[in-house]
Amino acid sequence: MNFELNFAQAALKKDVRGFTEKKYRFGDRSALLQEGLDAQESNWTAFAQRGWLGAAIPRNYGGLGGDASETAVIAHEFGRALVVEPYMGCAVMAPQTLLAVASASQLALVMPDVVAGKSKIALAYSEPQTRGMPEPIFLRAERVPDGYRIYGFKTLVLGGAVADRFIVSAVAVDQPVLLLVDAVSPGLNIHAVELHDGSHAAQLNFEGVFVPTEQLLAIDNAALDGLRLGLAHGTIALCAELVGVMERAIEITAEYIRTRVQFGRPIGQFQTLKHRIADMATEMELARSMLFALMVAVDGEDKSTIQRLVSQAKSLVCRSAKNICGQAIQMHGGIGMTEAYPIGHYFKRAVVADIILGSSDSHNGLRAQELESTLKTAELRWYELLPVWWSAQNEAFTG
Repeated sequence: MNFELNFAQAALKKDVRGFTEKKYRFGDRSALLQEGLDAQESNWTAFAQRGWLGAAIPRNYGGLGGDASETAVIAHEFGRALVVEPYMGCAVMAPQTLLAVASASQLALVMPDVVAGKSKIALAYSEPQTRGMPEPIFLRAERVPDGYRIYGFKTLVLGGAVADRFIVSAVAVDQPVLLLVDAVSPGLNIHAVELHDGSHAAQLNFEGVFVPTEQLLAIDNAALDGLRLGLAHGTIALCAELVGVMERAIEITAEYIRTRVQFGRPIGQFQTLKHRIADMATEMELARSMLFALMVAVDGEDKSTIQRLVSQAKSLVCRSAKNICGQAIQMHGGIGMTEAYPIGHYFKRAVVADIILGSSDSHNGLRAQELESTLKTAELRWYELLPVWWSAQNEAFTG
């Protein structure tokens, strides 16, 4: 897989960068957050008009026919500008899940409006007990004549505060299902939640919500596979966004230490700070490489490899983003903690990003369980275990 941008991708990057530098400067973003959700609609319309909402959607549904590379380009630039519109939730995770599981007639019904920005669909999979992981599923779907009735809760639904439909994961007779639920359905209560970084999510309470049979998207393994693939694309978008967050945080910090004078010279001339910002840049490039590895896995379509790389990328990139943005605040000193200065807002985004789509701890725990299972069942020679032991020792020493 070639990670050099082709002509179209370079043009896309330039287009998004130009928009954010003109319309999404830090002061513009602060004003937007003060105005609330309604003020974000004009930006969403602009995203649609520029083709960004359909960048990775097939052309026969009105999209540009791109793939995860286009998603990553857009998300990276959005990360640099701290864009708060629900691009990842409503333009990546939900559409990619639909493309994986929905029938041609279902896609023809909903996808053109999503690409045009006329409709928003959010993926409702996270539950209080699962901490952002797709399994297990506790929401109940009871089979009734002509459809299902669903009972339970969903949390941290990205874009859920403004969505008009939801893709909902549930369990019906011990089988996972994915259902397309209208936001105005009787019995569905939607509670908007503002996150620490200024973005929004929603909590959903289903009290016997009826879903007709024709809105069943997938069942059993097809439902789980489609959900996991949608989340994998969401993880690509989130990791690309965080690379943009880290990149911009380093740029802001480098500029600050070049101009901040103390002890008669710019503090950027002190060797300790030079080394620290070099370490930050190195860690960012490692995170970028992890993003590329995940994109290769999704392109390869091997399910086990995708799930392993999703966890590895989510954990490494989120931890790097928190560390780099935290270091950036330290290098700024007191001004880095103020609301009026941008660097603290990059740290807020990094913290929130670590919580959504499963925390770093949750993904590390999942990988640890798989490693333990492998070690119990496989006959491995001692030298095959040496890299695992060395990594554990190194993490314990540095962490």
